[in-house]
Amino acid sequence: MKTEWKPRKINLSTSIITSFIFLVVGFFVGSNWQFIITNFSPYIGFRKSEQANWDSLNEIYTELKSFYDGEVTEENALTGAKRGIAAALDDPYTTYLTAKEGNEFLSDLNGEINEAGVGMELTFRNNHTVVVRTLPDNPARKAGIKPGDRIVKIGDENVDGKTTEDVAKKLRGKAGDKVKVEILRGADTLTFEMTREKINNVSADISYSDKTAIISVYRFAEDTGSLVRKLAEQAKAKQVDKVILDLRNNGGGYVSAAGEMLSLWLNGGDKYMIEKSIHNDDKTDYVPRGKNPIFKDTKTIVLINRSTASASEIVAGALKDYQKATIVGMTSFGKGVMQTMLNLSDGGKLKVTTAHWYTPNGSSINKTGIKPDVEIDRTVQDITEDKDPQLEKAKSL
Repeated sequence: MKTEWKPRKINLSTSIITSFIFLVVGFFVGSNWQFIITNFSPYIGFRKSEQANWDSLNEIYTELKSFYDGEVTEENALTGAKRGIAAALDDPYTTYLTAKEGNEFLSDLNGEINEAGVGMELTFRNNHTVVVRTLPDNPARKAGIKPGDRIVKIGDENVDGKTTEDVAKKLRGKAGDKVKVEILRGADTLTFEMTREKINNVSADISYSDKTAIISVYRFAEDTGSLVRKLAEQAKAKQVDKVILDLRNNGGGYVSAAGEMLSLWLNGGDKYMIEKSIHNDDKTDYVPRGKNPIFKDTKTIVLINRSTASASEIVAGALKDYQKATIVGMTSFGKGVMQTMLNLSDGGKLKVTTAHWYTPNGSSINKTGIKPDVEIDRTVQDITEDKDPQLEKAKSL
């Protein structure tokens, strides 16, 4: 059917009056923009932005420049001031990162290792650098290095007591180069010579014990959710009757990856986390990404320990609240806050705590952690002796 267009008459005086009203309103808003933003931003969805008085900071810089017996550069002073502003909040998760540090942080989150290495994850424990785990199909595991080994020397250099970062840098190098590592295992001193390789640093893998699938998730990278779903599909094809989800020593990562992984157990409408912020009176419910909860009715055990944190606790907390899993191990770390990475004009990044999160039942785990249903520890001696009572308990349930 053809549309018939009809001419429309417009009253000229009405147009002039309307234009005048818009002009007056525009002039008023423009002239009083700061007042409007300051007083009405909470009601129209904007966050209030305040400008600080930095005169005293400039005064300190000027005095240091004049009297300090050494070099004072504007770049170093500004970087230090930026770090200080973030540190003044007394929040360990809110930090200023330079452009280089920010890129390295994101690379680490996704497990990207540019240099060759031997495939060890390390932690600093009692003033010593200790192996947390060795990565599958990498030199350290092939050589026989085990979790709990204390790194004493790299080459001829004594590194006992040095930070994890220092030790990690010395372990990395050019692919094909050999590196000699001396470790302390209990009372025994052992030496390993390995050839550095490009690291295969997967965020999750799977193993089997009879009809039980053991899915180990080491961190939540961007692709972890899809990777674990592929592993789960392999497990279902093998007709497993139990799943052990190992989240021990998993410090977290992307919340979206945790949500995608939870879709293996939860229905699409089941919220797995609640987000609340002082900047928003409303709460935000998070629901799983993905469909087909193939483990919905599969017996599941979740392993946690004191280093299970953040996104890992989101997973454990949701499965516990929905009674989809039995939690085994030790009380988790207790990181119930969320961070947002903000890009800054200087190329740096601001990692800032922007909200608190709660389990589906509304419980906060911040600084308290998730308590296991079955409490059992894995001691340093257990690790040294290659024993895993937590995993054995999970297999027995």
